[in-house]
Amino acid sequence: MTTVALVTGGSRGIGAAIAARLSSAGYIVVVASRSGDAPSGVEVAGSIAMDVSDPESIESGLAQVAEQFGAIGILVANAGVTRDTLLMRMSDDDIDEVLATNLAGSIRLARGVLRGMVRAKSGRIVFLSSVVGMLGSAGQVNYAASKAGLIGATRSLAREVGSRAITVNVVAPGFVDTDMTAALDDDRRTEILAAIPAGRYAAPDEVAAAVEFLVGPHAGYITGAVLPVDGGLGMGH
Repeated sequence: MTTVALVTGGSRGIGAAIAARLSSAGYIVVVASRSGDAPSGVEVAGSIAMDVSDPESIESGLAQVAEQFGAIGILVANAGVTRDTLLMRMSDDDIDEVLATNLAGSIRLARGVLRGMVRAKSGRIVFLSSVVGMLGSAGQVNYAASKAGLIGATRSLAREVGSRAITVNVVAPGFVDTDMTAALDDDRRTEILAAIPAGRYAAPDEVAAAVEFLVGPHAGYITGAVLPVDGGLGMGH
């Protein structure tokens, strides 16, 4: 029986690369995004509209996937937002939206798929964090807090469900060649590249490859782990 994999934030960027990887590996891939669009040029089993900052949207989206495709055996919680500014200027909405989407949304998604995974005595959960969650970044207090929180959530949940053959892990990308980094000015791009030992940005598929490994058959004894894909920027932190 082929495993159903849900990838949130799957319509573009890293999420689309993950969807493509998992689809090519033979999983039944369903992508979720606010727009409900499928990623361009990627063959997936289905796409749904889901706002992961909204608990009701998560609940209805998970029910839709289960009804149309079956129990979710793999969750890749990739959806995220940024609202960058110095904390002195950061609004309550900037704080609330980032934490609700990146952290609370991921936790609620995991809660929503756990019952089926426990029944199946099998499951894979991967949270997409960031090197910023471990190193920090000026102007990203809200974002860094949300991404650091995912690591604590991962390790706690891994302890809760490890005996049920459910693994819970984190992939922590550094700077990835996406629309977000393309919008940076030349001075900032030069500054970032100078700090990365590998001397380049990651390709989205390199992050996707790490996710594919963690959800695959050879990673059954890896849980509670943080896998950096950052070109050495974080040096394991």
